[in-house]
Amino acid sequence: MFGCGMILKKSDGVDLNAFYPVRPECSDDSRKTRFKVKPGKTLSARKWHAAFSEDGRLDVAKVLHRIQRGGVHPSIRGVVWEFLLGCFDPNSTFDERNQLRQRRREQYGIWKAECQKMVPLIGCGRVITSPIKNDNGQRLNADKDCNGAVSSSSLDPSTGHGGLVHNTNEKKVTNWKLILHQIGLDVVRTDRALAFYESEINRAKLWNVLAVYAWVDSDIGYVQGMNDICSPMVILLEHEADAFWCFERAMRKLRENFRCTTSSIGVQSQLRTLSTIIKTIDPQLHQHLEDLDGGEYLFAIRMLMVLFRREFSFIDALYLWELIWAMEYNPNIYSMYEDTAVAETALKVDEKLLIKQCGKFEKEKILGETTGKLDAKKACKAALKIQKKYLTKTKQS
Repeated sequence: MFGCGMILKKSDGVDLNAFYPVRPECSDDSRKTRFKVKPGKTLSARKWHAAFSEDGRLDVAKVLHRIQRGGVHPSIRGVVWEFLLGCFDPNSTFDERNQLRQRRREQYGIWKAECQKMVPLIGCGRVITSPIKNDNGQRLNADKDCNGAVSSSSLDPSTGHGGLVHNTNEKKVTNWKLILHQIGLDVVRTDRALAFYESEINRAKLWNVLAVYAWVDSDIGYVQGMNDICSPMVILLEHEADAFWCFERAMRKLRENFRCTTSSIGVQSQLRTLSTIIKTIDPQLHQHLEDLDGGEYLFAIRMLMVLFRREFSFIDALYLWELIWAMEYNPNIYSMYEDTAVAETALKVDEKLLIKQCGKFEKEKILGETTGKLDAKKACKAALKIQKKYLTKTKQS
């Protein structure tokens, strides 16, 4: 998590501190943001609204170009992210999106009510940081406290947002309750420098979203680091349900990062890829890491798991994310996430061609501990140069 202080300075007349205010006692830290709003490059509110047709269809290629050049203006970041992450179809109308948003809010309300029946403190503006106890006043035990089935509906990760799995697994209930206090402990440490989280109501909002997600996606549940992914969504989107769905879409991309077993870690394949890339483009560096017993690149686990969230300042991390999402954007992302007949038709189109036309790049993470002090833009430029060098070398070999 962050300790005290990101100094957010004015950028071309835009006071970034007004969007992400820092607690006064944390403002003297030397950590700074490098992101700047650049007229003509950054996607502005005016350009964003101009990209919609009269009935609400978005010219997504136009806004992606802006985002790739200069990120997103903080005043519209939340709604832009909903499109980047596949919450909405760019070709949908205003009315269609409003109807979908309402249905999703209702579905979130159902899941949250389900959770409240089991733990009434959910949705009450408070955060649990102590282990939940059973009726005998003892800490819950996954093996001993499974006394009765609870019928529930949960999100099936392999389908769209409407895919529900009905189960009566009481062990799932106990395991879920066992992680609630750990979520709470992580929540109170999340982005502590930001004034937003001085409010217990806002901390509870983050806790609610993570708790409900852990319930509906019991296959992954909750793993430390998911709070770092979820926090920006809670800050950017006022309605708790909207923040949940934005986080859920982000987790579609990242959930395998958090799948860990006794024999493997979620980012293991990415670590192998990183090792291969460094070995190819800089054999001496790779050998040096091998000599230091770092050839497995375990030092990069945190970086890859939470998308460098802790290596950059808060604002720079947001800029990095939206840059990555814009570069790898697939126009079919919404269809792929929805359990509809539209998906079957859309997926027949040449995916690589669509990605190249809009996102320009397929997903490659080749970035670079200097917690909170890295420059996101420079890192991205360097990463793309490394990618080009790697592809050249692999073609030659």
